[in-house]
Amino acid sequence: MKILIVSDTHGYEGNMWRVIRKEEPVDMFIHCGDIEHMPTELKEYFSCPVHVVKGNNDYMLKLPEVDKFEIAGRSVLVTHGHHYNIYRNQDAMFFLGEENHADIVMFGHIHVPVVAYSKGITIVNPGSLSLPRQPDARPSYIVMTVEEGREPEYKVKYI
Repeated sequence: MKILIVSDTHGYEGNMWRVIRKEEPVDMFIHCGDIEHMPTELKEYFSCPVHVVKGNNDYMLKLPEVDKFEIAGRSVLVTHGHHYNIYRNQDAMFFLGEENHADIVMFGHIHVPVVAYSKGITIVNPGSLSLPRQPDARPSYIVMTVEEGREPEYKVKYI
């Protein structure tokens, strides 16, 4: 399976569509919040599952704050992260995973790519496609690859 994970596009769709077209076909699309306006064609565009959660700037959108589902037998929880004081550190994401029995926690909000592991939980943040905050300021996203019998692989990519 190939899963495309993006976040914090903040209404600037150009990079998101560029990445979608570059990476397709994908088996799942995940947006970790702050999309700011949901292009109706996004869910219509994909023939695969699409998961989008509400970020702190998604005022008018009727989106879930948290989405929980499975990918290849692994429990995944997606949230934007703004309720968890994650600018200091991402420990709250590991605790959230423990509390919800999630193997993988995906989040946004900090605009910096993160892939970290602790106590059997993986936390994943794709960074931002429009307003990156890491030192090189390159828009980023993550491609997750899952093969039967193997641990998922996460590749941070830049445009």
